[in-house]
Amino acid sequence: MTASVRTVDSPKVWTTLLTNTKYLPGLLALEYSLRRAGTKYPFLVLYTSTLEPEGHAALDRRGIAKKEIPYLLPKVHKEYGVEVRFYDCWSKLQPFNLTEYERVVQLDSDMVVLQNMDELMEMELNNTDRVFAASHACTCNPFKKPHYPKDWIPENCSFTHQHSDPDAAQLEGAPTNTGLAICNGGLQVVHPSKETYDKIVAAMSEPTMTDNYEFADQSLLSDVFRDSWVPLSYKYNALKTLRDIHKPIWHDDEVKNVHYILTPKPWEVKDESNELFNWWWKINDERHTVEKETGVYDSF
Repeated sequence: MTASVRTVDSPKVWTTLLTNTKYLPGLLALEYSLRRAGTKYPFLVLYTSTLEPEGHAALDRRGIAKKEIPYLLPKVHKEYGVEVRFYDCWSKLQPFNLTEYERVVQLDSDMVVLQNMDELMEMELNNTDRVFAASHACTCNPFKKPHYPKDWIPENCSFTHQHSDPDAAQLEGAPTNTGLAICNGGLQVVHPSKETYDKIVAAMSEPTMTDNYEFADQSLLSDVFRDSWVPLSYKYNALKTLRDIHKPIWHDDEVKNVHYILTPKPWEVKDESNELFNWWWKINDERHTVEKETGVYDSF
């Protein structure tokens, strides 16, 4: 099969998924933060047919490249109840199919980059024992959500296992088989490959597998590629909750990319008492200033 034509003229690219305008303010802050951090690689929005016209207009107004992708779902419907966000998450697996690129780093739109992390574009990956790279998921369930698995407790969290050696935690993640051995899907360093994508599609076509994937894309990746992914340091996908519940390893000056998981999102509330939210607002305010200087005005 011939690879698709590249939407952006680069063998390596940052991508993010956009299914509706709810996350658009976060996406725009993310795109600006990557440029602000001095990346030499382009940014590409992967959008689905559900994106509203005003979302397209906002991207076009800013000259942000975009590519339509199919909305990906398991063959048999998987019910997520209150976690409706997980229906969109399956489509975050589409970068594995972007074989026109040598490297894709997929980022969630509720992230903001604080330091250059272009090194992720250069790390070694393959189709066997280094299929993709990601940080671990935090399985502490700090908000005690009743529908989360019962084994999601601090004792089973990979980050807890790093508390005794915080210096090492700045350099690499815990081994893939640590704790519950689950990656977080917010940042995925991907070597696109038909072979890998076919394995993903095969798993999504098997109800006995997808019925057990409580966290959609990251559950699938952790299962299908168990022990075949590269664990990254938390600093590349610094979940906002880690700053409080994993204080021994969180170092403000080391964090490269903050992930504002769960609600509320920074753009939904301006809480000056929340230092992590202030980081986001500082960058977003800069973005607005720069955009106004170039004549870009809209509600996003």
